[in-house]
Formats: sequence, C-alpha cells, structure tokens
Amino acid sequence: MSFTFVDLFSGVGGFHAALGALGGECVYASEIDDDAARIYQRNWGLKPAGDITLAANDTTMQVPEHDVLVGGFPCQPFSKSGKQQGMDEARGTLFWNIARVLEVRQPSLVLLENVRNIAGPRHAHEWKVIIATLRQLGYRVSSEPLVVSPHRIRPEFGGRPQVRERVLIAATRIGKGSSGLAVEPDQLDFSPVQNNWNPQQWDLKKHLPLSRVAGAERSLLKLSDAETRWVEAWNDFVVTMKKALGKAPLPGFPIWADEWVTQDRLYIPYGTPVWKENFLRKNSEFYTAFQSLLDDWLARWDYLEGFPPSRRKLEWQAQDAKDLWSTVMHFRPSGIRAKKATYVPAMVAITQTSVFGPQKRRLSVRECARLQGLPEWFDFIDQPSAASYKQLGNAVNVGVVYNTLRAQALRDLDLIGAQLSRAILGSPANPDEVLSDHKTFHHRADQSGHAGLEVPSADLKLA
Repeated sequence: MSFTFVDLFSGVGGFHAALGALGGECVYASEIDDDAARIYQRNWGLKPAGDITLAANDTTMQVPEHDVLVGGFPCQPFSKSGKQQGMDEARGTLFWNIARVLEVRQPSLVLLENVRNIAGPRHAHEWKVIIATLRQLGYRVSSEPLVVSPHRIRPEFGGRPQVRERVLIAATRIGKGSSGLAVEPDQLDFSPVQNNWNPQQWDLKKHLPLSRVAGAERSLLKLSDAETRWVEAWNDFVVTMKKALGKAPLPGFPIWADEWVTQDRLYIPYGTPVWKENFLRKNSEFYTAFQSLLDDWLARWDYLEGFPPSRRKLEWQAQDAKDLWSTVMHFRPSGIRAKKATYVPAMVAITQTSVFGPQKRRLSVRECARLQGLPEWFDFIDQPSAASYKQLGNAVNVGVVYNTLRAQALRDLDLIGAQLSRAILGSPANPDEVLSDHKTFHHRADQSGHAGLEVPSADLKLA
C-alpha cells in the first residue's frame, strides 16, 4: 500500500481515478446521490457512504484514518455576521464537516476542488473563512486561488480539450501553532505540464478522440429538425456577413436579432445595466451599418418565426472558422455560442451538451467521459444518458487532480512522508498510462487491498 485517501462528495469518481493512478488506496468515500454512488461502486469497487453530515460531526467520526483527503465540496453560504473567520464560522455548512474530519484525522495532504467563482468577489468572505479554517487546523495553504483547466495541460500529461476552470485548494499539514502557518507558500508550479502548449493546438478528432457513431446512437445524438433549422439560419447569417466583411472579423459581441434598430431609433430605458447598454448600442450600430443585408436575411428565414428567444441570439467566438457548421456549438440560455473546433466549453450538469458541427450531432456520453479523463472501461451501466451527462457535468477532471497533487507533493516535499512522496512523484507523468489498462489498474488496486472493499463500519464516538 502506497498511501490511503478518502474521497468526499465523490460523484462518479474523478478524484478516485486520479489518486488510484497515483497508487493510492481509497478507504472511504461519501456521495449522497444514489445514482452517482451506484456508478462509483460499479467502477471502483467501493460503496460510498451517504450523507457526510451524519458521518462526521461533533459526536461521530465514521471516516477512518487516511493520508490524503480529497473532495469537490458544494459552496454553501457562510454567515457574514460571524466574529471570527475560522472553523466556528464554517459550522452549518458542508465545509465544516470536512474541517471536522481534518481536525480528528489530520491527513498529510488535502486537495479540494470548487467552481471558479468561489474565489471571486461574490464569495470573498467564504474564501477567507475556508483559508482561515485550514490554517487554524494546522495546514499550510495559499490564500491566492489556484485556477486550473484541463485545456491548458499538455495531452502527454493528461490534459483534455475542455476549458473547465476550477479552483483547487492544496493544503499540507504542518501542525497547529506552527510558525509556518503565517508564511504564504509559493503557488503550485504547473509550468512543466503547461509550457510550450497553445490550447488552439487541440484537435477534437485526434485528441478526444471523436467516435464513429451510427444507428440508434446516432439517432439519439443528432440534432432535431428545429435545432437544425436554427443552425441553418445562423449559418446563412455567418456566410452572408463573412462575404460582406471580407477580411474583417465577425462581431465578437453577442448578436441579438430582437434588438436590431437603427441608431436614430435606439431607446435604452433608464436603469439598464451598463453591460446590457453596451451590447444594445453595438447591435444598433451593427444593424445600421448592414441594414439591407440583415433585413434580407431575416426575410429569408421568416423573421426567425418560431425560434425561441434564446435561439434568436448568436455568440461568435470562432474567429476565422468558415461557417457555423465548422464550429463547436453550445445551445445556451444566452444564445447559440460558437467556437473553433479545438477545445470544447465546460460541461455542465444540465442538458447543454456541446454540438460538433462537422458531424451535426452532440457529443456522446463516452466522448464526454473522455473529456473528464475517465478511462474507456468506465461503465455507466444501464442508466439513461441524461443521468450520465449530469454526472459528468458535476465531475472533477482526472488530469487536473493528478497534476495538482503531483505539484503539491513536489512543493511540499519537506513536509510529507517519504512513502507518500515516492508514490505520488514516482508515478507516470500521464495518468492515462495507468488508467488505460483496466487489468493493470485493478491489479494495483487488488495489491493495495481496495478492490471490492465496503465502507468501513468502525465508528469513532467523540466526546
């Protein structure tokens, strides 16, 4: 056994894949969603416990001893009326249950993942509470957020063609009361896995790779007649405007067909947000400059009759792509967003699966699993595709976790045990080398004693 870890808020097991590839043995997992827990057990041989608030609190500690704690915890509001920014103020949130585990079990390394906005202005208070709590518990951690995305990591290190910015919180135990807690550590160094890589070099056909889909699967993934009409209309718009603009680029601001009026008729109500006013003015200027062309386009498509409001908008982020069908599209509430067919937008836990224009279809569940770094043998059993898409939208990217933990171990080599550091830093540079072979991966798991392991029944009662 190289090292042990616990996987909190585990989902379908992105953290497990990464730490398992590093040689770790999972001794405990928790996941409150029954469907995700079923997929987790199917693939990793471990049945997750349910509600972490029942397993780790003031009186009970069901989480066993371990070396590394990982988790993609939900960001819940923290009270701003608290007098101290520490563990007491985190009480009542799911982060407090993580803190309780750390207080009792004191693992060497902690790696937490959350959405980009957790370190943004709206959550500045929550961020301070999280950092203060970790330091109060004896962990050295940077107060500067570490933002990592798989599309910036080279493919040979487990990167993936998906822009998915997430904040990683890497904390290393040095002990309560240590003078080192007041020292701001260096940020983790990702240069070895990011240098000399331009995300525009991603090629979905090569790097994803795209599958050949046919028959029933293709029928499920193809666009509906209505969706095809939306794209055909906006494709006509793109082709028409590219011809009119020549070498000049298409507008990069959101195109809102419902807001096209000439500048002399533009009316912006009092109180309109500045960002919206800006887009209204730009749309008016655009329409004024190309009124005849745009009116003809609208007439060709029955003035977008029957198009939902969100499909009467286009966000062109595809630079010099020749037309809309050459791009990757995302049907968003804010409009149809198009970008070059290099990397794809972040998967989300709702039905907004990316559309690969050249094949006129959505990405498959298997392709989305690849985007998250999960191996080909990963099995979604018999559940509906919608459930699998949702779980993948909630998942953590394997390559991001793998490389973050390696960078953390390298930075804090003087603080962690030799066995833990050897396991993490002695693993292959690319997690795919281990995960790609089902038998090899599970043979390593068998040797560590984790395959088929049930949740530990030992329950430490706390005074």
